[in-house]
Amino acid sequence: LKPFLLFLGLSAAKLLVESGQNVVVLEARNRVGGRTFTSRNAKVKWVDLGGAYVGPTQNRVLRLSKELGISTYKVNEVERLVHYVKGKSYPFRGAFPPVWNPLTYLDYNNLWRTMDEMGKEIPREAPWKAPHAEEWDRMSMKELIDNICWTKACKRFATLFVNVNVTAEPHEVSALWFLWYVKQCGGTVRIFSTTNGGQERKFLGGSGQISEKIMERLGDRVKLERPVFRIDQSESVKVETLNHETYEAKYVISAIPPSLGIKIHYNPPLPPIRNQLIHRIPLGSVIKCMVYYKEAFWRKMDLCGTMVIEEENSPIGLTLDDTKPDGTVPAIMGFILARKARKLAHLSKDERKQRICEIYAKVLGTDEALHPVHYEEKNWCEEEYSGGCYTVYFPPGIMTQFGKIIRQPVGRIFFAGTETATEWSGYMEGAVQAGERAAREILCEMGKISEADIWKLEPESMDVPAFPITTTFWERNLPSVPGLLKLTFVSTLFSVTAAGLFAYKKGLLPWK
Repeated sequence: LKPFLLFLGLSAAKLLVESGQNVVVLEARNRVGGRTFTSRNAKVKWVDLGGAYVGPTQNRVLRLSKELGISTYKVNEVERLVHYVKGKSYPFRGAFPPVWNPLTYLDYNNLWRTMDEMGKEIPREAPWKAPHAEEWDRMSMKELIDNICWTKACKRFATLFVNVNVTAEPHEVSALWFLWYVKQCGGTVRIFSTTNGGQERKFLGGSGQISEKIMERLGDRVKLERPVFRIDQSESVKVETLNHETYEAKYVISAIPPSLGIKIHYNPPLPPIRNQLIHRIPLGSVIKCMVYYKEAFWRKMDLCGTMVIEEENSPIGLTLDDTKPDGTVPAIMGFILARKARKLAHLSKDERKQRICEIYAKVLGTDEALHPVHYEEKNWCEEEYSGGCYTVYFPPGIMTQFGKIIRQPVGRIFFAGTETATEWSGYMEGAVQAGERAAREILCEMGKISEADIWKLEPESMDVPAFPITTTFWERNLPSVPGLLKLTFVSTLFSVTAAGLFAYKKGLLPWK
């Protein structure tokens, strides 16, 4: 008989079935997909209420989707983006809004440069081994931002940058963890960009198709509505579900967010550090909102639909055009992030929609934004089997103490999930990498492959090429604000000294 393997994780199950193994996937929900969720109805055709975006260097999920016959299309960024700050809208092009104040420009430039330079010191697979790991892990991102940035404008945008990327506040996350997170997504420009970045594309028909098509291939191996509440490894591995079913297996892969491990009873108990870890890494907070309009009126204004909104009273921090690639079903997608998601959770759906339309009208400068034809939203904070979105974050002090065990097996339980990835962790790409890595760990344990084959390199997608992120001479060499002040002080001191020496030699200064 083939070894019987029990799984929570579709990419892992697919790889193992293709390797000739016998698997079962237990899914707590009445659907597959986890933190991806494609909803379908007549008014929207299809809409991704969860993970949606894919881009260059996300080669595993691009390979998998191509194999499944799912194509991608580019998120619209033909027209200009808008930066809204201090009550005014400033159209722009590029990854980041331009800055005209010279001191603020130096501050912004130094922020991105410093974050990327610090990230270079952090190993993707073991951030706790970075030379300054202890120091940076004790520090929150708020502390690091305060140390790097001198201007209020730069500090405010850096806060939004953290909110957008990890759906948490700067004071909540470890500087080491956040710098690692940005680094393993390709750096500050790659992670934040649409074109040539993490948000360049979407899947035609929705990202949920990836899980759905894998489920079709796996057939009755996938069991829906089977929440696992107990894993017993005292003899073989026995897994019990809430509907009183027991499955016996040789190995288990857990692809749930680590913090949801609290819901499961283990025999023998988890090792103490693993048990402590799952109590210490929460998920971020986000409400994903789609506002639909009769037409994409923003495009008539030479605007692409991307809005970067710096306004504390605005529910939304970032938007992207969510119109279908054929121009139908015009829509704008917006994120309610971190503190704002928690603050606005008590409002009704209609109240949130109203507030969102009001800020869109201000930013776009037209009342057309006040008249949507439909609205969709998903509050991931209320999802029992996710606990939040996009991903877990590490508060200060946790990565160096607990991070190294996030992928370590516990007996015959192996761990997947996007949080355990080393490339694009937090994205669909990270989920695929982690699932396939965990599957190969078991194949290695079974003697089917060598240990060297576990971490398989992925060739670059030919369909979605990655263009290099380049910096100019000035971006690399301009001083920071304190550097400029120091340079100015030294220059002034030198000038005064030189003038004094000249006057002394000419006898223009008295002896006393």
